[in-house]
Amino acid sequence: MKESIVIWFALLIPALGLAQEKHLASAAPISDTNISQRRPLEVKERRVVPLFGEESKSSEQIDEEIRFLSECDKSFSSRPEASSFFSARAWEYLQEGSLDTACYRFNLANLLNDKNVEAYWGLGVVCYQRENWVDAKRMLSRGVSLQSNNVPLLVDLSTVDLKLYAMNKGQEELDEAYKLLEDAVALDSTYALGQYNLALVHYNRNEPEKSWEHLHKGRSLDFNQINFEFIELLKAKLPDPQGFFK
Repeated sequence: MKESIVIWFALLIPALGLAQEKHLASAAPISDTNISQRRPLEVKERRVVPLFGEESKSSEQIDEEIRFLSECDKSFSSRPEASSFFSARAWEYLQEGSLDTACYRFNLANLLNDKNVEAYWGLGVVCYQRENWVDAKRMLSRGVSLQSNNVPLLVDLSTVDLKLYAMNKGQEELDEAYKLLEDAVALDSTYALGQYNLALVHYNRNEPEKSWEHLHKGRSLDFNQINFEFIELLKAKLPDPQGFFK
């Protein structure tokens, strides 16, 4: 079963190290294959980069894909069904920390059905764990373009924007995260991670009152995701208006 990649409390506070939460994607990057993009990739190398590297296909790759699709046509009632099968297996490999295998399975899922949101979502998680934030955003954005009402996916994309903001302080990333989260909360205000990410957004917009508001909403939905180091930083800007955190 797939879970969110969001590690909300580690995104915007440089003093905080990335901490593991109970989600599919560990905040700590997992060491795995690192393919150089400075030369044409061999077929085996393309398997473990998102969307096979999005390069012109060699005859060897085309032949391999034809054989794979032919086998799937014999084994499944439809290619979308086969795509769902491979994306489900990919999430399992990702949960085990096997990034290369997960990436290959997500690529195959996309090959079978380029409208499979799970494939883009999963590739975004793979990129996130490899600390390839730009490609993580690119993959998740493709998923959102296909399913803009998917609240966990919207929040996951906001997570990547917040990570990019934490690195370069670009206002564009913060604004985009805010817009994504507004949309997500409008769709489902009970999704705790959306509220926690909004708390971070407002903290960085120097709006501590609103940050507290969303933090308390998140707390009431899922207290287990509270990060007390962030609370101390927020208290330094403004004591808890509700007096819950002394």
